[in-house]
Amino acid sequence: MQNIRRSNERGYADHGWLKSFHTFSFADYYDPRHVEFGALRVINEDRVAAGAGFGTHGHRDMEIISYVLDGELAHKDSMGTGETIRPGDVQRMSAGRGVTHSEFNPSQEKPVHFLQIWIQPNQRGVQPSYEQKHFPAEDKRGKLRLIASPDGANGSVSIHQDAKVYAGLFDGEEQVELPIAADRQVYLHVARGTVTANGNVLNAGDALSLTDTSALSLTHGHGAEVIVFDLQRVPGVRQ
Repeated sequence: MQNIRRSNERGYADHGWLKSFHTFSFADYYDPRHVEFGALRVINEDRVAAGAGFGTHGHRDMEIISYVLDGELAHKDSMGTGETIRPGDVQRMSAGRGVTHSEFNPSQEKPVHFLQIWIQPNQRGVQPSYEQKHFPAEDKRGKLRLIASPDGANGSVSIHQDAKVYAGLFDGEEQVELPIAADRQVYLHVARGTVTANGNVLNAGDALSLTDTSALSLTHGHGAEVIVFDLQRVPGVRQ
């Protein structure tokens, strides 16, 4: 089974300094048909104006991944971490039993465009932790590069969930196929550009979910950057 969710079907919030598209129900946006997909709870496409940002706020029991597309995002948290993430960087924060942090666009001239991703953990109350790694474009060119996994495989950041997250860049004749095990399901988010996924032409902001499907096939990219989630399938739970 496959389902397409187009970019213009997402929730949207304009706070002036922040413009955000919500793939799943978030804050004031609620759609009972789109609350989560397995352990995947949030994909927010955020654009933060120059010199603006999220003030200090708290999280608990969530795996939070930030993926910058353009610009820079400065991060500070109650664990003493202070880092700036840029395109190609993947930041993972395990909120565990509780953490506070802030996110700020340090540029006084350019906005920052990034994806904020939340994955529900399979362990509650863990020690909060932070991890950041860089994945250069050549590692993602024409392939799906593992960027997050339960065990930090292949240099990915590690998360407290049976989930794998991949990033890829596709143009022209570049193509890839990702096998999907019978007990797994896949969610594809197109961060930018255009790509054909299992015969469906998808544009920036579009998504494709796959269940009872043996593989994800990506072809005919044009400036495409994609994020793919390989998730455990929970029997009897609506996805």
